[in-house]
Amino acid sequence: MKTKVILLFLIVATLTSFQQSTTSNISKIEKGMVKVAILYPNDEGKTFDMEYYSTKHMPMVAGLFGDALKFMQIDKGISGRTPDEPAPCLAAGYFYFDTLADYQNVFGPNAEKILSDIPNYTNIQPVVLISEVVQ
Repeated sequence: MKTKVILLFLIVATLTSFQQSTTSNISKIEKGMVKVAILYPNDEGKTFDMEYYSTKHMPMVAGLFGDALKFMQIDKGISGRTPDEPAPCLAAGYFYFDTLADYQNVFGPNAEKILSDIPNYTNIQPVVLISEVVQ
């Protein structure tokens, strides 16, 4: 019984910590910001190394973007519309900037380094969507 109580306490503490960090990060995203979404569509024979992407590629890109980058997120696709449908994308990465110019100023000079790293984690040609945060 004692072990179950301790385990339950650890789970609640972890979830509370996650919720607090998630909530504080979301507050950094504001209306009018520019969001760069990099989507990795799922298809037959496509591969994606989430470990490399989340521990090496995205931190490298964040470092290259420096202070211009306001927030970053990573999603792992787990299913489509229903649990038994395959995910339409294996992964998605998101970068948030105050302005489009901020993104352009940091991506341009680093494009070759960023793009040349893609084969290290996937054989997918990413789809990029640049948008403005509305809400």
